[in-house]
Amino acid sequence: MRPCSGDTLYLLQIRYKPVLRNFFSPLLALALLAGGMAAPAAYGQDKLFNDPPKQDGGWQGLADVLEALAPSADTSIPLTPSQITDRISGMISQGRYQEALDIIEKRDAQREAEGAIGTDVQLLFLKGRALAGLNRHDDAIAVYHNMTVQYPELPEPWNNLAAEYIKQGKLDMARDALSMALTADPNYATAKANMGEVQLMLAKQSFDRAAALGIAGARDKAAKTQAILQK
Repeated sequence: MRPCSGDTLYLLQIRYKPVLRNFFSPLLALALLAGGMAAPAAYGQDKLFNDPPKQDGGWQGLADVLEALAPSADTSIPLTPSQITDRISGMISQGRYQEALDIIEKRDAQREAEGAIGTDVQLLFLKGRALAGLNRHDDAIAVYHNMTVQYPELPEPWNNLAAEYIKQGKLDMARDALSMALTADPNYATAKANMGEVQLMLAKQSFDRAAALGIAGARDKAAKTQAILQK
């Protein structure tokens, strides 16, 4: 079963990407300080990732000047929302699920403190992936299900919801979720492949039941279906 990693979740990024939210440059900082205004804060993003300090460069030299002019100004370069989600996605791909989840929760708190409008659906999707990686499957299902209610036109949450149902042996519910994914995007290759696997699983289940009822040849068909699934 192939859950979506989020790399193809382009619809979420296009439709909900904040506009001009992090438009911040050295020239803007100088202009603001020269005019007696405080430079915009980096939204506390230095607390999201514990990166080692970088060597002094052109930006750091300017940051030092700004710090001397206005020590209270935050001269760090804020990450854009897409950069944040890329970093978190990378952590999940590396199996750093708890670390990723901690950062997601911090980012949620930041957005709430900033009074951000709307839901960061990309971040919500990553939360589902992190929870699934931690084997918190009921929590992951709750996240994905919530996404399918709010954004039924997005196929990726439906696909990952199906993957979670598979882990719990809920094949009929997985099939229904994949049908919704393919309704949202009939050309969604991952969901098509997963639907094929689910249909094979359901076929094996039916052959097993038929064999238990004494139907000739059913046990052999179940074994052949299992062999296909294991390839």
